[in-house]
Amino acid sequence: MLIDTYGRVATDLRVSLTDRCNLRCTYCMPEEGLQWLAKPDLLTDDEIVRLIGIAVASLGIEEVRFTGGEPLLRPGLVGIVERVTALEPRPVTSLTTNGIGLKRTAAALKEAGLDRVNVSLDTLRPDVFKTLTRRDRHGDVLDGLRAAQDAGLTPVKVNTVLMPGLNADEAPDLLAWSMEHGYELRFIEQMPLDAQHGWKREGMVTAGDILTALRTRFDLTPEDAEERGSAPAERWLVNGGPYRVGVIASVTRPFCAACDRTRLTADGQVRTCLFATEETDLRGALRSGAPDEEIARLWRQAMWGKKAGAGLDDPSFVQPDRPMSAIGG
Repeated sequence: MLIDTYGRVATDLRVSLTDRCNLRCTYCMPEEGLQWLAKPDLLTDDEIVRLIGIAVASLGIEEVRFTGGEPLLRPGLVGIVERVTALEPRPVTSLTTNGIGLKRTAAALKEAGLDRVNVSLDTLRPDVFKTLTRRDRHGDVLDGLRAAQDAGLTPVKVNTVLMPGLNADEAPDLLAWSMEHGYELRFIEQMPLDAQHGWKREGMVTAGDILTALRTRFDLTPEDAEERGSAPAERWLVNGGPYRVGVIASVTRPFCAACDRTRLTADGQVRTCLFATEETDLRGALRSGAPDEEIARLWRQAMWGKKAGAGLDDPSFVQPDRPMSAIGG
């Protein structure tokens, strides 16, 4: 079991498969990209599967989410999914992706055992997409969403970050579009995880702003708190249901007290939080021949030291020196 000093138990593992990405979203990385991890620094497919196997068999992990960077850029992705879904007990598996390349891989991922996907899409307007991501790939994301739904990777969730002056006016349109296509929409407050450290709390589009905009066109009823559990998204029934919309308010309404996550970076480091400034090296233990029991002990020790919260409301908050692409969302 992965328990911390506040009594929280981690059952949800986020695994970053690569730090690379084929978009250059303004809230994540600079236009020129980043200094990518060297191949020898990345966990191999076998190392990833072994660590997930330890987490599932010995540490109580029940859900595994594959992230990046962009996980579809990982050459061995389908094989990794197939091996992870063959573990006993079988974890629930999902993937967070920008959707580019999903059209050609959705069916294979479903056949390998993947349960569902989250696709990032911040705008319905191709020109705004190009401004936000610095790439002209809007149509590819829409194709990827359709392919995921056709393959049965459902519920297909759409993750949206609203930025002032760019797409902040699109909240009601995005919700109407998601409902029309059967996608589950979740808005995410912009977080301080950009490589260029340009994030500023003042002026950001908050959960309150998003809900105010949505209520200009929709009737929203809060979901029962018990149904939310440890999920990061607060959800509302839209026009009485059954459709729901979620808002992940990491900055203005933090949910740290119910956090059930542990994170593994692409180079084999345990992170207890997206905003953690310390890591525990499992790659070194793996490559030095440590047995599974020792790796599990290191992981438990790392999680025992997890802090009470991310500290975004603390004036002394220090942004992590790793960008979101290297940590995994």
